[in-house]
Amino acid sequence: MTENHESGAVRISDDVVATIAGLAALETPGVAGMSGGISEGLTKRLSGKNVQKGVSVEVGQLEAAVDLRIIVQYGYQIHDVCRKLQENVKEAIVMMTGLKVVEVNVKVEGVAFKEEEHEEQPNRVK
Repeated sequence: MTENHESGAVRISDDVVATIAGLAALETPGVAGMSGGISEGLTKRLSGKNVQKGVSVEVGQLEAAVDLRIIVQYGYQIHDVCRKLQENVKEAIVMMTGLKVVEVNVKVEGVAFKEEEHEEQPNRVK
């Protein structure tokens, strides 16, 4: 996005929009993490260091389009998680950048299962 003012131009990079989208995605209930896709190897959870993993954006002068690759937490209805995710990402980008978000595409690439809280330990005395 580029805006021209009397004092100069304002540009918002694709990376900034991708970061906003990634953070909004992780705040969505039912999203266990982001997927790096096939090109990045095995599906891994998003770490705080790389909030753009699983996020692709195209940013124009006034509009943005977002593609997300996610892992859904087992037990959540996938279509509900995806709808809420689309709303959250769109709202965050519009609020922070003023860009019109024309689409938020979501690809579910996996389901994450919670690890058993009380897994038996091999050396545990019963």
